[in-house]
Amino acid sequence: MPATDPDISPDDNRLPRHPFDDDKLHEECGVFGVIGVSEAANFVALGLHALQHRGQEAGGIVSYHPDSGFNSARRFGYVRDNFTKASLMETLPGSLSIGHVRYSTAGSKGATQIRDVQPFFGEFAMGGAAIAHNGNITNADALRRELIERGSIFQSSSDSECIIHLMARSLQRTIPERMKDALRRVEGAFSVVAMTRTKLIGVRDPLGVRPLMLGKIGDGWALSSETCAFDIIGAEFEREIKPGEMVVITSEGVESFKPFEKKRARFCIFEHVYFSRPDSILGGQSVYETRRQIGVELAREAPVDADLVCPVPDSGTPAAIGYASESGIPYGMGIVRNQYMGRTFIEPTEQIRNMGVRLKLNVNHALIRGKRVILVDDSVVRGTTSRKIKEMILDAGAKEVHFRIASPPTAWPCFYGVDTPERSKLLAATMSEDEMREYLGVDSIRFVSLDGLYRAVGEVDGRNDKKPQYCDACFSGDYPVEPADQIEKGFALKAAE
Repeated sequence: MPATDPDISPDDNRLPRHPFDDDKLHEECGVFGVIGVSEAANFVALGLHALQHRGQEAGGIVSYHPDSGFNSARRFGYVRDNFTKASLMETLPGSLSIGHVRYSTAGSKGATQIRDVQPFFGEFAMGGAAIAHNGNITNADALRRELIERGSIFQSSSDSECIIHLMARSLQRTIPERMKDALRRVEGAFSVVAMTRTKLIGVRDPLGVRPLMLGKIGDGWALSSETCAFDIIGAEFEREIKPGEMVVITSEGVESFKPFEKKRARFCIFEHVYFSRPDSILGGQSVYETRRQIGVELAREAPVDADLVCPVPDSGTPAAIGYASESGIPYGMGIVRNQYMGRTFIEPTEQIRNMGVRLKLNVNHALIRGKRVILVDDSVVRGTTSRKIKEMILDAGAKEVHFRIASPPTAWPCFYGVDTPERSKLLAATMSEDEMREYLGVDSIRFVSLDGLYRAVGEVDGRNDKKPQYCDACFSGDYPVEPADQIEKGFALKAAE
């Protein structure tokens, strides 16, 4: 292992999940890496801080310095609580570094161990390599069984560790070639940032489900899950890594390879709806502007007589602005989010826990009272938070409550790197729109159509059922890569229902 790699985090800062967050979909991780800058790990820490929304449970950084070799630190909790300490960052010297932030899923995966925190490291005949992965390997169970039968010893429960073991068994002579070899065996979604002693490597799966960006910083380079992380370190956004592309970056510059069979790209459309930060760029488009346009489409498709358009903060804000602009109904901050509750919500009593959403959101009574209110949110998952928000709005004296949702009904689980409940727990999988209205106790509820969502992201003709341009499996049940492990466990695809 690296020279500095404390397997036990000295300060277990893992955060208990807030009830409000249980009713949201979550990206499970973000990746970042830099090469050719002094104190590279500090740049990685800043980049991970910008990507904190993609994973709040844990983070890790690996760096390389010729004198001390590979050095690593992995910690539970926020980046700001760990990787801003000089005493820690001094143990991560060098001009080459990668990092990872993690969000664990509920259930069995929720009990994250420090050994599950990335980046992972492996020592090979030609030198060491570290790897950080965003996405989900859908055939990981089968690969793990095969590798264990052939003598591999796994140190974590993460699907990403399969890549390291596949690389170890490859007969190729260089680490980039071994990585190509390994990733050709992998199914699902992956955006990978890796490093050797002299190289920074970025790889995106053939469908391009998860994002990966290339940036330039001085004489060096950076790789990131999102462009917003380049802004914080003063890097210039160069381009997106293309689906199925591998870039190998050294002091000589950037080399591009296409190691996979070419496929039609299916980028995750929910990155536009919710996952990515609004100040990021995806597919050449502003995420903020796309979300505002979703609100415009929603207002055209689902108008209603009302007095106020109110976002459910923060993810519903751009769509609410678009809805208000298109409908001509005034926009107002009828709900205010408490930005400082995270670190105080440590060991709540049952009485405080029952307050749930009120710890995170508060209603602006003076604005709401006597109004017919349109609440704009990004999605409805289980519906539990939506019911509580509705109750808060009615308690504040609203005359009517109408939900407008800036995504189609989420009726299918995601198996490509997103924390999604089982299908039976998704409200839209078990209820019609009218049944959801009754369950939530609102005057109306409408979702933007899948066609409307596609128009908002720039596909003028909407969704082409024969050739969908995005991965929209959570809405349509159309999985671009069959989730082999889940099917083996009994999951029924749409065609098999």
